[in-house]
Amino acid sequence: MCQRYYYHAFSRPFSHTRPPAAKADFTHAVIGGGVVGLAIAQELAVRTGDSTLLLERHGAIGTETSSRNSEVIHAGIYYGPSSLKTELCIRGKDQLYSFCAAHGIPHRRTGKWIVAQNDAQLAALQQIHDFCTKEIHVPMRWVGPEEASRREPAVRAEKGILESPTTGIVDSHALMLCLLGRFEDAGGTLALSSAVEGITPLGSNGNEGWQLRVRDASTGEVSTVTAGSLINSAGLGAVAVHNMIVPPERRREMFYAKGNYFSYGASSPRVSTLIYPAPEPGHGGLGTHLTLDLAGRIKFGPDVEWVDSPDDLVVNQSRLAQTVREVKKYLPGLDETQLQPDYAGIRPKLGRQGAVALGKGFVDFVIQKEEGYQGWVNLLNIESPGLTSCLAIAERVRRLLYT
Repeated sequence: MCQRYYYHAFSRPFSHTRPPAAKADFTHAVIGGGVVGLAIAQELAVRTGDSTLLLERHGAIGTETSSRNSEVIHAGIYYGPSSLKTELCIRGKDQLYSFCAAHGIPHRRTGKWIVAQNDAQLAALQQIHDFCTKEIHVPMRWVGPEEASRREPAVRAEKGILESPTTGIVDSHALMLCLLGRFEDAGGTLALSSAVEGITPLGSNGNEGWQLRVRDASTGEVSTVTAGSLINSAGLGAVAVHNMIVPPERRREMFYAKGNYFSYGASSPRVSTLIYPAPEPGHGGLGTHLTLDLAGRIKFGPDVEWVDSPDDLVVNQSRLAQTVREVKKYLPGLDETQLQPDYAGIRPKLGRQGAVALGKGFVDFVIQKEEGYQGWVNLLNIESPGLTSCLAIAERVRRLLYT
């Protein structure tokens, strides 16, 4: 079992002297210490035994998107039949449940209801049901009125309820600390407060490795480190890392989708299942939903608020009225006076497309060997369901590097 349920607040030193290109400081350098970067780093360290450096610009792991989300283990039902999101979410869900059970990480299969209030939403649910049961073989079931009234009497669903029984929740902090413990036990090196400021491919476009300039946030000192391969898993900073390397015509733009969360302090109504509205065009997400933490505390969110900076993490209280309107559609007994601002998170996106069911409007994960370079695996647009998919993403990165 993973016992390291504490945060590391140190940075291990690494060589400041550039070695010959054929003998880099590390076999792999992973940029970004969120849940995906941690999963990749531990996969490489544990499965290959090769020396791996994990660089994180903040003073602790997982302080950005990884710790500011709904902590939902998703079933993989929204993203279309041929997308990486579907493939990696479905595989990652199974891996994550097994990993959590094996290592004592708190989690629970809560199930999820998607509720329809009109005929158009019911048609969307039917489309999701058919897609899941006939194409991607993810369990889904209809919940009848008697069962709905018995299980969740406070929930309104005028036209129908579609249940995803394999959806659940996880303690993301415990997960990340377990991944970190496995990484370090396998000999991996974590460098906190280490912001990457420049990257140079060595030889012919990286065929002799990569040199990274790293600034120590506490001292301001800039040092260099070399690695045979480079994995860009920087989340909110991934596009900036990408743009350090590629020529101007290949640079990309990052869009920031802020999600505001509100916690619920009342004892009634109580709900023990995750509740999602039917997905609708143009929303940019999956709608303001009801989620639970492992203590049973209810929270609502995220909404979608496009912002200009990833540092805009204060809950926008002006969004409360809209949240109340959306939630009361499926939880009419909500006591709105018991809603309080909780936290906000930012999702890194490559576009502002609105989201609807079955892949229309979603921008897929980008996980690829970057064309024209050697030894560089680039991960962009790693937002939801990145937490669910983290172990499958890590597996994919390893295979890209070793095939």
